[in-house]
Amino acid sequence: MEAKDLVNEVRSDFEERRNRRRSQESKWKLNIKFMSGKQNVFLDPGGDVVDERREKEVYNHIAPIIETRLAKFARVNCAVNVRPAGADEKDVNAAKLSAKIIDATLTDNNFTTLSGEANYWAELTGTAFYKVVWDDAAGVKIAVCPPQEIYPDDLEAPSVSALRSIIHAKIYPVEAIYELWGVEVEPEDVDVYGLEGDPVKVAKDENRSGYALVLERYSAPSKDEPNGRLTIVAGDKLVYDGELPYINAAGDKRGFPFIRQCALNSPGSFFGTSLIERLIPVQRAYNAVKNRKHEFMARLSGGVYAVEDGAVDVESLEEEGFYPGRVVVYRQGSQPPVPMNPGSVPAEFRDEEDRLLEEFRRISGVSNILNISGTGLTSMSGYALSLLLEQENARMTVTTESIRAAVKEVSRHILRLYKQFADKKRLVVISGDSGAVEAVAFIGSELGGDDVVQETDSEMVESPATRKNMVLELMRYGLLSDENGMISNRNRAKIVEMLGFGNWEAAKNSEEVHLKKAERENAEMAAGKAVEPSELDAHDLHISEHSAYAAGADVTAETLAAIEKHVRRHKILLSLSQQAAEMAKIQ
Repeated sequence: MEAKDLVNEVRSDFEERRNRRRSQESKWKLNIKFMSGKQNVFLDPGGDVVDERREKEVYNHIAPIIETRLAKFARVNCAVNVRPAGADEKDVNAAKLSAKIIDATLTDNNFTTLSGEANYWAELTGTAFYKVVWDDAAGVKIAVCPPQEIYPDDLEAPSVSALRSIIHAKIYPVEAIYELWGVEVEPEDVDVYGLEGDPVKVAKDENRSGYALVLERYSAPSKDEPNGRLTIVAGDKLVYDGELPYINAAGDKRGFPFIRQCALNSPGSFFGTSLIERLIPVQRAYNAVKNRKHEFMARLSGGVYAVEDGAVDVESLEEEGFYPGRVVVYRQGSQPPVPMNPGSVPAEFRDEEDRLLEEFRRISGVSNILNISGTGLTSMSGYALSLLLEQENARMTVTTESIRAAVKEVSRHILRLYKQFADKKRLVVISGDSGAVEAVAFIGSELGGDDVVQETDSEMVESPATRKNMVLELMRYGLLSDENGMISNRNRAKIVEMLGFGNWEAAKNSEEVHLKKAERENAEMAAGKAVEPSELDAHDLHISEHSAYAAGADVTAETLAAIEKHVRRHKILLSLSQQAAEMAKIQ
């Protein structure tokens, strides 16, 4: 197929997918508007978002609910680890290196910010996407794609891997297109989504540089194309057509560089569902009740008057009202304006308002413990309050597990891309086993498998306050003490760290220094280096740390022998120091 025909075919495919997705886009626009407080809108029968004829006051409860959920999602623990492919030392070290590379790559890409952006899009629209690609200079690059940029071939596919093809449509400045692909394209009219969800038309003559639409169509491997196909069209130019560039799927196969994250899975739909869709009917009803209630209150404060026809200037009275000190002139012989009983605000309004507020909490699963009445709050035990928090967090488990699964898949893509492209030594700054920052040179073949796991629970399930309380309870029951009721130096350092004082006033105590030194010596002996104890070492701490390391299942026979020899030297030095201390006492 000629380049021009292929460009037309890709753009035609894109237009067809966009038409099929319009109903989904309308929901996204409505969600974004309600989140931003533009709630006097509705969907017409054609699926377009239109403004209501009658403007009403808005009392936005959706925004604080979503902001609370985002704050909770920011505490989700997404730390990953890599399981070794085997029990030998080489596999264990490769798995440790892989975990460090993942952590360093996420840090370099400022993944905390990216995760917050993805969570925000998922809460607004129900879906967000990560895009993991390779850059020869920077290595692995991670970006967040809002769902408006993603066009699947099947809107009912259960996952990205189930698609046959997917189009990533994005607007680029024409200068950026030239820098990326070396192709000059003409600016064109494009639709850019604004912050309120409405597409903004950017005409080619409104900007000095101009923009153009770039379409990346990824096709899955097939019988005719075993390595898949990637076609990139910028404006009216074909800039790339070839096989899929990344071996990023399971089983060393080529796949799509996209990872999906959903707020709530929607069966039979590729795109997820946003909680905002469930809250919109409640928000409409709440706005209506509030506006009617305020109308009643306005009549109560302004008053209702009966006026005899022709007795006063009605227009002036309507405009200025009965302000204090006003002189009302009425026609001689007629009756002056008489105040009427305005009634009172019906109790049903207050009851309905309370019911709607409770429905907000019931649907969203987000409540504020401080909203409980003072008597109810003070009569609750700490255990009861913790149960309330646990139940509230449990409502978000589906979303938090989707967040953690997305991070785990991103980590797999990172390892697979490094294995594919890091054929020469690459230098990466990582956190060493001792906690110090160090630079490591590696090649992709030195990395372990892609069995990425998450061995920690979400921070939402176990808050810092809960962990501190747990540590104090363990200490109270003596579970952290030895048979003599004493807490070892190692446990004492860990307890201080878990209580949040591991780096008290940024000063390292002597125990922490000796423990870090012992950890470095363990790593050196595992690498085959000969390590001799120093007379300045805290021998009891070193013996405890080396013994714990030697008891691990991943220690080889050579390393075990080296550690045993090293520990014997520590014991000799410890015995000599104790004898010297006894002699000093006698003298």
